Order: sequence, then structure tokens, then C-alpha cells
Amino acid sequence: MKLTESILGPKKNLKGGARLPHRKGTAECQSVEMPTPKTVSILMSQHIGAPCEPTVKKGDTVYVGTVVGNSDAYVSAPIHSSVSGVVTEIKQVRLASGATTNAVVIESDGLDTVDPAIKPIEINTKQDLINAAKDCGLVGLGGAGFPAHVKLNIKDGAEYDTLIINGAECEPYITSDYRECMENYDDVMNGIYLIKEVLGFKHVVIGVEDNKPKAIKKLYDIAADKRDADNSVRLMKLKSSYPQGAEKVLIYTTTGRVLKMGQLPIDVGCVVMNITSVGTLYRYIKTGMPLVKKRLTVDGDAIKEPKNVIVPIGTSVGEVIDFCGGFSEEPEKVLFGGPMMGIAINNLSMAVTKHNNAILAFKPHYEQTTACIRCGRCVGACPMNLAPAAVETALKLDNVQKLEALNVNYCMECGSCAFVCPAKRPLTQTMRLAKAEVKRRGSK
Repeated sequence: MKLTESILGPKKNLKGGARLPHRKGTAECQSVEMPTPKTVSILMSQHIGAPCEPTVKKGDTVYVGTVVGNSDAYVSAPIHSSVSGVVTEIKQVRLASGATTNAVVIESDGLDTVDPAIKPIEINTKQDLINAAKDCGLVGLGGAGFPAHVKLNIKDGAEYDTLIINGAECEPYITSDYRECMENYDDVMNGIYLIKEVLGFKHVVIGVEDNKPKAIKKLYDIAADKRDADNSVRLMKLKSSYPQGAEKVLIYTTTGRVLKMGQLPIDVGCVVMNITSVGTLYRYIKTGMPLVKKRLTVDGDAIKEPKNVIVPIGTSVGEVIDFCGGFSEEPEKVLFGGPMMGIAINNLSMAVTKHNNAILAFKPHYEQTTACIRCGRCVGACPMNLAPAAVETALKLDNVQKLEALNVNYCMECGSCAFVCPAKRPLTQTMRLAKAEVKRRGSK
């Protein structure tokens, strides 16, 4: 059988979106381990949901894998030390979003001594798998940061059939998920089959964009694994179009199902997991080592030596950039994440968190913003069928009822509208502000 005969095509095609330059310059850069920093700052807010509270105090000795933050809240995930050493302080720090959180600052002893309690995990039941995801501190590693144990804790009686593995990685520059596929094939493969077996999924779809031929060939091996006697694990080659990797879009293109506002993937019978999340979960089960390091793509035209780096969580952005040769010239902007949905940071002392997948730095690049020319390109590009220019007008008029009527809360802030706008209007920021205004004053 030819390779192409066993690869699925998309059930539905993405409406709208944008054709972005890929700029995957680090795609063939083997990941390199960054040396242990002298100090790490472990933030207590590293996921969607309730932040953690420190479980250690100044002067405590910790090891690699020691829990340093936890919460009783259901939507939360424990946080672990990425180094061995001594807690020097617990302080308030500001996040890139502007919010504040506690941070456990640890001075490394340089030994990277592993916590004695760490050991491989045995999985026999659904609850064992859920507990493993939680104890790992696993959150969505594609950028969203949703606690994985909540996603895997499917309520009794829920109707579901499909596990979707997100290998799209559709933002320019970022190649950290691609490297997971190429470097940790066995972990990804074993993780997929373990989740399928324990949770009883009838179908598994591994979605990858068609601009990654090496990943397609590698992932085909997963789909053709001898354990897949009923051919229920299939690779799907998706059209290379942004935002193909967004959860709502991925569900639509792989299954044809529509996720309505307020619904979760399980409401349409699906669970979506990032490919690095799957590999990380299996490594935790195999070794007992929780999520204490993260692979980052460090790139952009202001970075001297772009590369994929495996970084201890809590390392400062400045140290990561120094490891990549520093700046080629003073950047205009440094981002956590990709150029479309990333968050700009103004302080290189900010610490790497679990769900960071890239640090990008760009030279000055100025574009003139002009008045809207009513071309409608933003409407054509929106994968959620919204009208960003109309939202901008309603926001200026302080018309919250109109914002609700325009379904602004459907916006997933992908940035496609701003990318295609010839007037260079800040439409993504406008949509974000409009959503916040509806949340504050709206009736829904």
C-alpha cells in the first residue's frame, strides 16, 4: 500500500484564515539542552484556571521534581522545581498579561539532584491516567495551558468517540512540536495508544499540515503501528492554512463537527491534545519525572543563533536569548509565542512557564495605520465568520448590544483579520477589548 493511500484528507476545509509565510528556519535544528541556570523563578500561575499557592518557604531545600506550588481548585495543576537547591525568596512578579502572581525563587546548587520520591507510574485504570496527568503538572503545551487532567476526566455517560492529536503547529517560526515528533517518536506513539486504550476512543486522528513532509512520514508510522489492528488510528494531512491548529478549527476540519460558543470539545464527542502534551505525559508515566523542562523555539530576525532549546522552567528570557548568541541588534519586540497570537514582553527577566513554546525577537519594523477602507478582507479571513471592522465601529460607539449581536465572543483572537488588513488596523486588539467589554457589561 502506498503511503498516500492510508492518509486521510480533511473532512471539511477551513473557511477564511490566512496564508502565512512559514519561516520554519529551525525545523531541522536538533533540540539542545540549556545548562542549568544559577537561579530560577517558578511562577505560581502557569495555566488556565486557579493559580497555585507556594508549598515551600524561604530556606527550604528542593530537588528536581519537588512540588513547590499546588491548589485545591479542580481547574489547576501542581508546579514543580526544575532545579535542585534552596528557596531564597517568595515574591510577587508581574506576568506578560499585566496580572501579578507569586513566584518561588530557587538558587540552584548545580547538581540537579532528582527528588527521591520520583519513580515510574503504573497505569491500570482511567483514574490512574487522570491522576498521572495531574501529578505530572501537565497542561496544554501548544500554548493554551489548559490542565490536562481536566480534559481527560470525561464524565460518566458522556458520548465521545474521537481523540484528535494536534500536530498542525500553524504559526510561523515555531517548530517545537515538530521537533517533538522527530525526536520523541516512541513517546508520542506510546502515549497515543495508551490514551486510546485506557479511555476507549474508537477513533484517533493525528492532524498535521501538508507543509511538514518529514513529520507526515514519521507520523504515518504511528498510524500504521501493529497495535492498530482495526485501522482506527489515522493520519490526516491538513491544508496549510492559518489557524489550522486552533481547537475549533481542528475539530471542524478533522471531524466535520461544529463547536458552538460555550461548548467544550467533549460536547461534540472529541478530546483534543497537543502532540507534545501526549509525549510529555508518556515520559512522566515511564520515568516519574514531572513537567520541569520545556522545549522552546528561539527565533526571529533579531536573534543571532536561532535554535530549539530545552529549558528548565523558571529560566529568565534573557538567559535563554544569551544561550542563543544574544541579539543581532536591539529588537523592537520580544514575544512569548508566535507572531500571530504571541504576547509581547517588556522585561527580559520574565520567566519561562510550562505553556511557552517559543521566544521570538524582531528588529524594528514600522507600518503606517490608516483609516478602514471597507474592503471586507477581515470578514473573508475570519474563520469564525465575524465582521471585525463592524466590531471596531461598535466598540468606538460604546454599543455593547451591537457587540453582542455581532457575536464577538466567538472570536478566538487568531490574528487573521489584522494580518490581511491593508490599512494595518489593530483588529485583533480591538476584538480582545470588545470581548472584555461584553464580559464586563453585556447581558450574556
